[in-house]
This record gives sequence, structure tokens and C-alpha cells, in this order.
Amino acid sequence: MMTAPVIGKRAGELRGFRIAPTDTNYFACLFDPLEDGVSFTLVVEIFEPGGRTPPNSHQVAEECFFVLTGSGKAYADGKEMSIGPGDAFVLKPGVEHVVVNDTDAKLYCLTLMAPNEGFAELIRNGTPVELAPEDIAVLMGRGAA
Repeated sequence: MMTAPVIGKRAGELRGFRIAPTDTNYFACLFDPLEDGVSFTLVVEIFEPGGRTPPNSHQVAEECFFVLTGSGKAYADGKEMSIGPGDAFVLKPGVEHVVVNDTDAKLYCLTLMAPNEGFAELIRNGTPVELAPEDIAVLMGRGAA
């Protein structure tokens, strides 16, 4: 399959997914191997107030988070780190981690998984979610609406 040399998208075109119906975080998919033919997955991960990821780790992938807006805590290898806008952290393969939004506002993280390690498949096989106007505002760099 021949892929385009440049792949471009606009915030209003992005599709949202929740991995499991009861999850308190969901994803706005930017680029992934299933739709774009790339080797990584790049999403904006959106955490509802009180939301969290389930404890998880990756065998070979590194996962990087960059906080766009909101705040919370990241837990990895038994350590806690407060996170807020402009903070970034990388999780190495094999490190169990959880990201928690312990506030009453949404937390938005640009999340990169490289290589994909099944992340895109997990997300895209989940439940479609309509991105809220405040989500689109953050994706467009305007902050929460």
C-alpha cells in the first residue's frame, strides 16, 4: 500500500474513542498505523474529572505524555508525580503506570506510543465518542471552552 508523503488533519475531523464503555478516559486519534500507515500512535488522551487509566505496562513500546491543559498525577514504578500544563514524561517498556485526573476539570494529554504495540487497535475497536466542543477547543489550541 502506497501512503501519502504528508498526512494532514484538522481538529474538527478527528474521531474519538473510549476503549471500554465504562472507562473514564477517551482518545482523539491524531495518527496511527490503522488509518495512516505510520509505526506509532499519537492521540490526545482526555480524562474526565476523576478519570484514570487502568494500571498498564507495555512490553516494547515507550509511551510519552505531554500535558496540554488540566492537572493530575502520574504513578509509575511506585512513584507519584504531580502533572500540569507543559509537563512531559516518558514511560519505559515494562513499567506499570497509571495517570489520574484528581480534579473537577478535564485533563488533556498528548500521548505518543512508539512503536504502536497494538494501542491503535485497542482504541479503534472501542466505543466511538463524539468529541465535545471543549475538546475541539483544546485540540485547536484555544484551551477549554
